[in-house]
Amino acid sequence: MEIPTKYDPTLVEDKWYKYWMDAGLFHSEPDDREPYTIVIPPPNVTGVLHMGHMLNNTIQDMLVRRARMLGKNACWVPGTDHASIATEAKVVAKLKSEGIDKNSLTRDEFLKHAWEWKHKHGGIILKQLKKLGASCDWERTKFTMDEPMSESVIKVFVDLYNKGLIYRGVRMVNWDPQAKTAVSDEEVNHKEVQSKLYYVRYQIEGEDRFVTIATTRPETILGDTAVCVHPEDERFTDIHGKRVIVPLVNRSIPIILDEYVDREFGTGALKITPAHDINDYEIGDKHNLETIDIFNDNGTLNEKAQLYVGKDRFEVRKLIVKDLESAGHIVKIEDYVNKVGYSERTDAVIEPKLSMQWFCKMGDLAKPALEHVLNDNIQFHPAKFKNTYKHWMDNVKDWCVSRQLWWGQRIPAYYLPEGGYVVGKTAEEALEKAKEKTGNTNLTIADLRQDEDVLDTWFSSWLWPISVFDGINNPENEEFNYYYPTNDLVTAPEILFFWVARMVMAGYEYKSEKPFKNVYLTGIVRDHLRRKMSKSLGNSPDPIDLIKKYGADGVRVGMLLCSPAGGDLLFDESLTEQGRNFGNKIWNAFRLVKSWDIDENIDQPESAKKAIEWFKHRLNAEIENINTLYEKFRLSDALMAVYKLFWDEFSSWYLELVKPAYQKPIDKKTYEQTLEFFDILVKILHPIMPFLTEEIWQLIEKREEGASLMVQRMPEPEAYEKNTIEAFERVKEIISGVRNVRNEKNIAQKEPLHLMVKGSYDNKFNGCITKMANLTSIKDTDTKIDGAVTFMVKSAEFYIELGDLVNVEEELQKLNEELEYNKGFLSSVMKKLNNERFVQGAPEKVVNIERQKRDDAEAKIKVLEERIASLKQ
Repeated sequence: MEIPTKYDPTLVEDKWYKYWMDAGLFHSEPDDREPYTIVIPPPNVTGVLHMGHMLNNTIQDMLVRRARMLGKNACWVPGTDHASIATEAKVVAKLKSEGIDKNSLTRDEFLKHAWEWKHKHGGIILKQLKKLGASCDWERTKFTMDEPMSESVIKVFVDLYNKGLIYRGVRMVNWDPQAKTAVSDEEVNHKEVQSKLYYVRYQIEGEDRFVTIATTRPETILGDTAVCVHPEDERFTDIHGKRVIVPLVNRSIPIILDEYVDREFGTGALKITPAHDINDYEIGDKHNLETIDIFNDNGTLNEKAQLYVGKDRFEVRKLIVKDLESAGHIVKIEDYVNKVGYSERTDAVIEPKLSMQWFCKMGDLAKPALEHVLNDNIQFHPAKFKNTYKHWMDNVKDWCVSRQLWWGQRIPAYYLPEGGYVVGKTAEEALEKAKEKTGNTNLTIADLRQDEDVLDTWFSSWLWPISVFDGINNPENEEFNYYYPTNDLVTAPEILFFWVARMVMAGYEYKSEKPFKNVYLTGIVRDHLRRKMSKSLGNSPDPIDLIKKYGADGVRVGMLLCSPAGGDLLFDESLTEQGRNFGNKIWNAFRLVKSWDIDENIDQPESAKKAIEWFKHRLNAEIENINTLYEKFRLSDALMAVYKLFWDEFSSWYLELVKPAYQKPIDKKTYEQTLEFFDILVKILHPIMPFLTEEIWQLIEKREEGASLMVQRMPEPEAYEKNTIEAFERVKEIISGVRNVRNEKNIAQKEPLHLMVKGSYDNKFNGCITKMANLTSIKDTDTKIDGAVTFMVKSAEFYIELGDLVNVEEELQKLNEELEYNKGFLSSVMKKLNNERFVQGAPEKVVNIERQKRDDAEAKIKVLEERIASLKQ
């Protein structure tokens, strides 16, 4: 079988992905096996692959492929999120580019455009994930606005409304003037900005005195309905009960007293604008103040402002400051740093706004969701995020679930002709409820008006692990009961509350069961300057370009090389290059083995026999270690363990030990065992590098049609001897010692040397040492060998007689340097052992390790001193 000189990912990846797909190897159906389920965090249907997706989906695929090879029935459900704000914004922009204003369309006309856009552009990201090697069950692909998914959302809304957990009311919400919709607290990013603090004076009604307030938002003065001071602030005692005049609009408003006021901020007097600040709203509610909403939905001023009507809020800020200055109301202006809320979706400055919205009560839903994380029924990796989660759940607020958009699940509330409303899963159900509520049997659907708003996108995605298996509409169906709860969720910490916490709530509300057992939280992908990678900064490579350049396996390895759980990932393209180089190393090692000629008549050399013995123990120990790392979700460490096992142990040591001499054949027994090792190694590597390993596995020997590495059983660790592994570490040191002598003395590797040993060491690997170091023999000696070059491994001294090749002065200098180093090392060890608190307080194992270090150092010093003395004779 001809094996190409170079591994070419472009030829291999599409071939094997099609092979896996055609064979149906990604698809899962319930059976007698243990299920292993992951639901993909559904990316926005508007999205394309970015570096965060690459990291997240590499980890998911790694877990799914491993589970499949452990004999589990692995099911990875893919899908996309309808992303109401982001998608509607894209459709509106697309229509605008065509000269169409959204407001000129009916709801149905707009939705027709939105669905056309979704069918054309939606799902690009899923196609891109295939290039990465994602082994999703594509037959199960879901979209959050698929008919059954939307039915689930509407059913849950109605159910929670009937339970008294959904209500409608006027509340202060975070308003996005660009998207013209409310957004939740979690969808607001607070940024520190350089602002101005304006000191504005208000005249006391009927007097020639003024009260000065400080504000960062002078444009909201037009909505002021009170000035508030602290009741114990003696500076203002004489104006209690008086009124002031609002500048420019000349409205008379009361001075009120409330302990909320921070006497240290500004002047200690606070302007109160109940319609445009959450804290002012609460004070206004408490003191029964008038509420004057001066803003339109798009952030311009309305008629209630009286001035600057139709102008944008930030333009008005500049204009009103000039007018206040002209009227003598500005006392001073200071630079001021404060935090301002920005919409996560549009980056518009959030406007606190009183609005009629729908809310979901979170208190009772949050209790089991917190309890089952704190008791580790659901485990976070890393566990530090439990504290973050607890803080949020302890302070959870009611969830504003309505959005002033058209794209999404429309709220199933229907308003009656005479006022009031009913909630029903369908218009027909709502009509029956309306007839019952009003007593009017003549009502028709045409008499009802459905709420214009849609539900928050998260109100569909919080049901995702349930709804992808139709667990809301059909809770007793076979698939839901088999695949739920899912096993592992891989997601980002920034949506711990948006999504993870709410899925946990939904799980306990609708199944009385957790939605997943483990939550693996990835870090944020950052560049070398620690900036978050983003298109807007221009610091993010295109993942598809990286795959074209380095191959999918190279990119997967590169992402994992720098991705500790919960820690930010400092990405550098050199990491994907390192991943590609690792793939080339594996390929070249395989080509080397397959290039050997086999002679069935020659015996197996002792060196090969011992190398096989050692590597079996080393391999099994590492399989056990890798299993433990996976169990602890230390996935980067698992990759490094496999990386080092192949590169350092198998390639650098084992293959060199068994490799036949130049143009000589290899014995059959060693060759077959080496291919068996390769078979095991590609299985361990497969979850990380699926394409390369499938190609090699298919080339190891002829396979049956339809056979694939991805459904082979993962190797299980067999018994191994630690002593053998440790003994071989000494062998490596001995071989390295001989090689160092050759390098120092410029002795070619082809020149055979004779090695003498004084002291004890495990000689069962002498055949390996002889081959790798090119020795004629290894013999014991009870006496020192004068004039020989020496090195030490543990307490054993090794001599190489070089005759006239040894430069005595150079050798003495080297030995003296080594002596000084060992004396310094011994001194540091003795400081510890002479410290009674250390000896008495440290664990016995730790103390014994230090004592062993002392004994080894003393033995080395003795040998070095004797060697120096012999050279000086």
